[in-house]
Amino acid sequence: MSGPFGSTTWMYATGNPWYGERGVFGGGEGSSNVIQYIDIPGTADAIDFGNLVAGAGQVAGCSNGSRGVFGGGGSSTNVMQYITIASTGNTTDFGDLTEGRYGAGGTSNGSRGVFVGGYDGSSWHAGTLDYIAISTTGNATDFGDLSVLQGNGATNTNGTRAVHGGNQGGTSNAIEYFTIATTGNATDFGDFNATTEQAAAMSDLSDRGVWATGVRGGGSGSNQIDYVTITSTGNATDFGDATQAKYGATGVSNGTRGCFAGGAGGKQVIEKITIGTTANATERGSLLSGGMTGGGLSGD
Repeated sequence: MSGPFGSTTWMYATGNPWYGERGVFGGGEGSSNVIQYIDIPGTADAIDFGNLVAGAGQVAGCSNGSRGVFGGGGSSTNVMQYITIASTGNTTDFGDLTEGRYGAGGTSNGSRGVFVGGYDGSSWHAGTLDYIAISTTGNATDFGDLSVLQGNGATNTNGTRAVHGGNQGGTSNAIEYFTIATTGNATDFGDFNATTEQAAAMSDLSDRGVWATGVRGGGSGSNQIDYVTITSTGNATDFGDATQAKYGATGVSNGTRGCFAGGAGGKQVIEKITIGTTANATERGSLLSGGMTGGGLSGD
């Protein structure tokens, strides 16, 4: 669940409180503060949820299945803000990150949320992993460091291990992992087949993490989709293709289906995949407003 582009799949399925049927997208291109949501198994267009009250674009998202938290964004804000996923309405202040930044990834194990990497207005951060207890409110605490300078990456999880990949400026193809319930530095997992940034992340109940689209190999937007088995280590494998070449999309999942939405340049398409298979994505509706959709999270 996210990134801006870093959002991961945090929702609620039985016994897995980082999954759910409602996918929520917060923030977006052009300093949008719009929050919109979809029913992940459905095919309808997105519906208005409310507004971010701070840090409009490029936020990261995580959830415990009922509460969703957006962190960072805008002009390197340190603000975290939360919603109740089953309702609609504007965000409420949660607390502060250890430092202001945008372009972070977000992940959760159902109780702890972690914000990964990002940009503070002057530099991209290798040493910025923060964590929170999602059910409470308060400031974030330092978790550890990434080993490779990574912002505009995206993070997947199986609820125990988080796997993060993507690096602003196309300078690395590294994928790293860490255990969410502990603290410590990230460890090398493997590689993408090309440098990658601003991809959308989604994961499922069977331990598969997927990254869709993004800037690949230092070029422009790509339609490439890759996957890994989260409990193992190794390089990413081809999954299929998106319907559009783009970057800056955001992913959500209900533990079976993954949806990724938006993209730079005002793209509004929402695409869907079945994460446990390999195949091309198909279109399933549109956002209310397009662009880089900011933080993604899910729950019920």
